[in-house]
Amino acid sequence: MFSAVNYEEHIARILLKDEHRMRCLHALDKLSLPQGAIGAGFLRNAIWDDLHQKSAFTPLNDVDVIYFCPTSSAQRDKALERRLHAQMPDVNWQVKNQARMHLQHGHPPYESCVHAVSYWIERETCVGVSLSKTGKFEFIAPYGFEANFANSISINPRYPRPDVFEARVAKKAWQALWPNLHVQPY
Repeated sequence: MFSAVNYEEHIARILLKDEHRMRCLHALDKLSLPQGAIGAGFLRNAIWDDLHQKSAFTPLNDVDVIYFCPTSSAQRDKALERRLHAQMPDVNWQVKNQARMHLQHGHPPYESCVHAVSYWIERETCVGVSLSKTGKFEFIAPYGFEANFANSISINPRYPRPDVFEARVAKKAWQALWPNLHVQPY
């Protein structure tokens, strides 16, 4: 149905129709963060909404901003959240420097945002997007977008944590929000 390029073109069309997500991307862009992107449900949910032909986008619980800076502190993350909140106070901004996130999971240090994202719980969540200097979309998708467009949710093959995966599937109630979504066995 889609090729890898077509996935990105289709996602671009989805994002361009969503004023809220575009405002978030422009707010992120103003920060000029190294490897800055918005990841996880921001992109995943937009794809699922499109596949389910929803007339309105599902509200976001939060907007996950990631960046990669080996010298940045947790205090800087909080300061960045405050700056984003000043631009868009209606958004629950969550900023995480991926250069430090390996410490929470006992992994060797991550080399980049793409490397860090490749460890997230669900394959479909391992995605992100930002705007280039020319205003084009730049995507992070270490596993591609095929699983996202398959109406599925599956465990990350690189770092499978079945207990965490099952708990997230139950807590987030994704199948209630997107009834055609199916959980892939692992």
